[in-house]
Amino acid sequence: MERPYILHMITPGKQMSPFDINMAADAGYQIIVPYCEAGIDSVTALTQDAIFSRGPKGVARTGLFIGGRDALLAADMLERAKKAMVPPFVVSVMADPSGAYTTAAAMVACVEAALLKNSPDGLKGQRVVVLGGTGPVGRIAGVLAAQAGADVALSSRNGIDVAEEAAQQTGKRFGVTIHGISGGDRAAVRTSIGDADVVLACAAAGVQVVSAEDLGFAKRLKVAADVNAVPPEGVAGVGVMDDAKPLAGTNAVGIGALAIGNVKYQTQHRLLVQMRDAPKAVTLGFTEAFATARAFLAESAAKAG
Repeated sequence: MERPYILHMITPGKQMSPFDINMAADAGYQIIVPYCEAGIDSVTALTQDAIFSRGPKGVARTGLFIGGRDALLAADMLERAKKAMVPPFVVSVMADPSGAYTTAAAMVACVEAALLKNSPDGLKGQRVVVLGGTGPVGRIAGVLAAQAGADVALSSRNGIDVAEEAAQQTGKRFGVTIHGISGGDRAAVRTSIGDADVVLACAAAGVQVVSAEDLGFAKRLKVAADVNAVPPEGVAGVGVMDDAKPLAGTNAVGIGALAIGNVKYQTQHRLLVQMRDAPKAVTLGFTEAFATARAFLAESAAKAG
């Protein structure tokens, strides 16, 4: 009898995301076990319990998934799990805290694709302002944009000090340069987007961070992307289904939450299937998520055109 595919899902939170459990089941995992309120110091023991109990053939059908809501902690837990492996007992491991890695990857890949329609440089040299930039999606979107050559600023409605702290902490952890910028009031938001080529709206659901009046200050804007699917829209005029649709009153295009969400779903599904089917153990974080999102968009464009 073939051994079942088992996915051990580790989260620092009180419960594992039902979304991620559903995704794991749809990717073909037969046994899915959550471990809740698991701190980083528990990762080594959990990992080694998972790898030593199945033998070299069994580990090929065993995976670890790291969730939670902290993008930096998830990256640290991913590294801790990798270090706990003892060859040949090595299993695949994936991190996607609160969907932040795959959502950020999808968002930045969609923006890049829109920019590439008019310039071969894509994100390189573009001024990117991330509104709601101190949350998990905002931080990772900022990192990915910076890695792609953009000049990135994380904005916080709690002011410049909070934004700077998040930018420095995130940039140091992932080896990129990111700046902080205030989004504490309407004047600050308007100043922050005044020289932006790209605006990434990553604020909480149901919060409009850029009004129609605010958009009038974004004279250089090329792309506005919004992950908020709950009314009102995070960026005024960007509908949830918009996929590089012209944004009224600007020279920019808008990318909405469900357009991004489709790419996020496909990205997460592909990564989970890759983890399950890989002949050798793989480690999947936001870098791999970004590569997967890019590939999906390229395939979609080829089919369409």
